[in-house]
Amino acid sequence: MKKSTLALVVSTLALASTANAAEVYNKDGNKLDFYGRVKAEHYFSDNASSDGDKSYVRIGFKGQTQINDLMTGYGQWEYQYNANNSEGSDANAGNKTRLGFAGLKFGQYGSFDYGRNYGVLYDVEAWTDVFPEFGGDGTARTDNFMTARATGVATYRNSNFFGLVDGLRFALQYQGKNDATSANARGSITDTSRQNGDGYGASLGYTIADTGISLMSAITSSDRTNQQQLQALGSGDKAESWGAGIKYDANSIYLASIYTETRNMTPIGTRGFANKAQNFEVVAQYQFDFGLRPSLGYIQTKGKDIEGIGDEDLVKYIDVGMTYYFNKNMSTFVDYKINQLDDNNKLNLNNDDVVAVGLTYQF
Repeated sequence: MKKSTLALVVSTLALASTANAAEVYNKDGNKLDFYGRVKAEHYFSDNASSDGDKSYVRIGFKGQTQINDLMTGYGQWEYQYNANNSEGSDANAGNKTRLGFAGLKFGQYGSFDYGRNYGVLYDVEAWTDVFPEFGGDGTARTDNFMTARATGVATYRNSNFFGLVDGLRFALQYQGKNDATSANARGSITDTSRQNGDGYGASLGYTIADTGISLMSAITSSDRTNQQQLQALGSGDKAESWGAGIKYDANSIYLASIYTETRNMTPIGTRGFANKAQNFEVVAQYQFDFGLRPSLGYIQTKGKDIEGIGDEDLVKYIDVGMTYYFNKNMSTFVDYKINQLDDNNKLNLNNDDVVAVGLTYQF
């Protein structure tokens, strides 16, 4: 059956939030796109911290400039304003810079950028971070070494192995130290779970032509800060991770599965880190021609050899949801997080279900 234009558009939007950016300027080799979304959403849960209004506004820009025949400069910035706060409470509203980096691209020789960007382990984890609302909370944690969005990362990427192998791509990354004594414009990082020492990472992926199948792998290693090594949970002077994933994305079907492991990296509240964490995630989605996209997923992250506890699940839930795209700019969704953590889990983690409903406008 021939796909409708709507089906093609929303399939892209479902996996790329900036796909519908508005072009602000495009002249003489200079281009600037502005994008954003308004997400009006509400959580329903017996757990007070997971219940209530979760609305936010997110805006950003992506720009590039043609320097010469070989070299192109580019930059991106993205910010989020939480809309569930009263007027005058912005100082403690949790508003945040999500991304902010600049770089140079050298044709088939790759690109290099620096700033606040995604860590290379997220090259794997992004494939299952596509639930209508939840997901991306197994071993992918913001400002947790190089597992998700991170500060001070220098990244080299090459999308086709110097023009020699179509579909073969790799990345190399370095992250500078961010701890309680770091000298940066916003001050030191006192939240121990968000600190990191110097670290390195790499990813390698391959897309098999004309099949819809892609493979991805990544590995990282970072120094742990002095404060992290003094915490009750977690030991060793290195935080390490690796992961691998496979996905199928064709014929209106999206299937993805990943496995990741971390050592002394996945945080357990304010008490420290799991000595080892094993994470498995899987998701299946289908895009109907008339705009409906149902989604089914599962995430389980198990902490291993936790001091005084042993092995215990850190994250475990089934996710059932769906998104309906009215058009390329407007959609609505419902997402049901069916928590599978034990009622008497040894870490006293929240095991209540959560239902999210919302309406999204994006451009």
